Amino acid sequence: MSARQILASFPAGGPRGSWPAEEMAQQLRDQGQPATVVMSMSEDKFLVVAERAS
Repeated sequence: MSARQILASFPAGGPRGSWPAEEMAQQLRDQGQPATVVMSMSEDKFLVVAERAS
């Protein structure tokens, strides 16, 4: 079984053309750590998450 771990969160209203959550997720993937970005609608934030074994 796996669970998601939140690695970072970024406000959804960032500057136009700025994608800090996507950039961080890419940096983590480049280092070999699986990471993806999801949107938390209730918090209006982008979350960088990773799957982890539980």
